Amino acid sequence: MPLNRMEKRVTFKGLWLPLLLVLPQIVITAVFFFYPAGQAIWQSLFIPDPFGLSMKYVGLGNFEYLLGNPYYRASFVTTAIFSILVTVVSMGIALYLAVLADRLIKGSGVYRTLLIWPYAVAPAVAGVLWLFMFNTRVGVVSWYLGLLGYDWNHVLNGEEAMGLVVVASAWGRISYNFLFFLAGLQAIPKSVIEAAAIDGARFWTRFRTIVFPLLSPTTFFLLVVNIVYAFFETFGVIHTITSGGPQQSTTILVYKVYADGFVGQDLGSSAAQSVILLFIVGLLTIVQFKFIERRVHY
Repeated sequence: MPLNRMEKRVTFKGLWLPLLLVLPQIVITAVFFFYPAGQAIWQSLFIPDPFGLSMKYVGLGNFEYLLGNPYYRASFVTTAIFSILVTVVSMGIALYLAVLADRLIKGSGVYRTLLIWPYAVAPAVAGVLWLFMFNTRVGVVSWYLGLLGYDWNHVLNGEEAMGLVVVASAWGRISYNFLFFLAGLQAIPKSVIEAAAIDGARFWTRFRTIVFPLLSPTTFFLLVVNIVYAFFETFGVIHTITSGGPQQSTTILVYKVYADGFVGQDLGSSAAQSVILLFIVGLLTIVQFKFIERRVHY
């Protein structure tokens, strides 16, 4: 049977019914995305007082101030390092676990379920869990590190603080990446891998030359998704563990928006930072859709 005969397409006689069906989504998008984005763009052109009673128009002055601020430029570097580390750690561990789960026969369902569970933990809760384990006074991990002669103190050491927020953020993302990698591995024809094994190719040779290239669409998709996650969804982890410290060593862009806007009451600068973040996520989304469109054409 031809493919076009198997497809069932829904058609509407009028225009009002489809508009009515998509109206809830349009309202939600307008209220929770377009309106806040418009307000951020508008407020980025002004310097309001902390009480919101008056505003002074400065045009692009807030953006000029941000680009000339060394602390803001430093947060860009911190965000880049943090995003790369979270992406590499979470995707690397998830791929390794997916390969093991794909080869596992007995008890595979139990292992897969256990690996998926951490995804249900909210970022703020994950931050609290890791904070308790690495607490300098009552933390179990920090206590064992002390027995080994290592004085753990992420409150004063910026590198340790960065390592802790990276591990906590990556831990909550491993399950998400694991699901996609496992689905990609199971979609690879077993006959191709078996043919390579018959030709004498070892496991890592087969993985490097056959499996991983076939996983490239999934890998690129997860690469973009994890970068967006590290940029925008790790606020709860950083806020609960380090609050951007010590000495702003873990202050990424999204946390600086909160620190300048809600703590420092610099609403104009905070709005300008939100616009820059909106621009960055827009670029990442365009790159992702261009890649998907290219794969569909091929």
